[in-house]
Amino acid sequence: MKIESLLAQIGSQSEPVTGAVSFPVYQSTAFRHPKLGQSTGFDYARTKSPTRTVLEDAIAELESGDAGFACSSGMAALQTIFAYFSQGDHLIVSLDLYGGTYRLLEDIMARFGVSATYVDTNDLAALESSRRESTKAVLIETPTNPLMMITDIEAVAAWAKQYNILTIVDNTLLTPFLQRPIELGADIVIHSATKYLGGHNDVLAGLIVTKGEELSERMALLHNSIGAVLGPQDSWLLMRGMKTLALRMERHEYNATRISNYLLTHPAISDVYYPALETHPGHDIQKRQSSGNTGIFSFKVKDARYIEPILRHVKLIAFAESLGGVESLMTYPAVQTHAAIPEEIRRQVGVDDRLLRLSVGIEHADDLIADLAAALELAKQEVEEGVAVHE
Repeated sequence: MKIESLLAQIGSQSEPVTGAVSFPVYQSTAFRHPKLGQSTGFDYARTKSPTRTVLEDAIAELESGDAGFACSSGMAALQTIFAYFSQGDHLIVSLDLYGGTYRLLEDIMARFGVSATYVDTNDLAALESSRRESTKAVLIETPTNPLMMITDIEAVAAWAKQYNILTIVDNTLLTPFLQRPIELGADIVIHSATKYLGGHNDVLAGLIVTKGEELSERMALLHNSIGAVLGPQDSWLLMRGMKTLALRMERHEYNATRISNYLLTHPAISDVYYPALETHPGHDIQKRQSSGNTGIFSFKVKDARYIEPILRHVKLIAFAESLGGVESLMTYPAVQTHAAIPEEIRRQVGVDDRLLRLSVGIEHADDLIADLAAALELAKQEVEEGVAVHE
């Protein structure tokens, strides 16, 4: 069955008693046992609940995994995965990294003796030189956030398997509609489901998918023991959002491609980071391992003085954190999503004070381009007037 059909049918055939095509929200935290030694399969909602189970089964199928786990946020999902590791373990992690992941590794996991080395994960030589006897996993963001760096998942997974190292892929930006890392050799996939999977900026959630019986059983123990699980109402909201994922991702990609091409030739813009562009490093890898592109990209203005007036003058596009919703959002990574990363490291990677990130929604592309054009023109006027005043 095609993925569009799997998405649209999430939960629609899972309620046999009433035949409800929208799976119910089961609020119960406790479930009656038929008699001693017997269970309906549900005992306590932290361990397993009916609404969450439908969601978890769906994401496991969509990602070609063996088990799915729904968590209370993307960071809760990451923490659940990191709990798999022990004191003294070492991780290799994508260099261009979401600030919250960096903060969790450096401020929390480091205190428990889990260390991380940050490298360009598409560079196999860099992976090899960073590997230690204690290296237990490589964590990949592809595309990365915000510079959209691409990693060859299949190549990294093959390298990792030589050393019994787990390959973990953050698939938030592409979703299983466009990319399925487990089919390319990954062991674990993670999503901040708050983003494209939810799609409406109204639910906070994280998802984990595992491949392999032993790994899945261990993750189930961690998920239950840590307890950062997703509640039934949020599970239902997430399933509802996922039903339209295929349609939304197609529109996100179409809009982002049009707008990135517009900005590519704009005189105020120096760089555009979007894998759909043939000039983007990793374009060919992205084309090979995925069936399309995400709706998020970043760009740099030539003059940092443009940043504040651009953010002030956009109207249709909201100046706000997060991404992946139907509404377009613009973020300033240096002071928002990546503020937790030390400035020296950020600048070394390229996340500097001229970089803006745009999460393109499903509005009409012409309206979004007009909004950007107006904001850029007003920013140009203000900067030039300011220079004239000072001169």
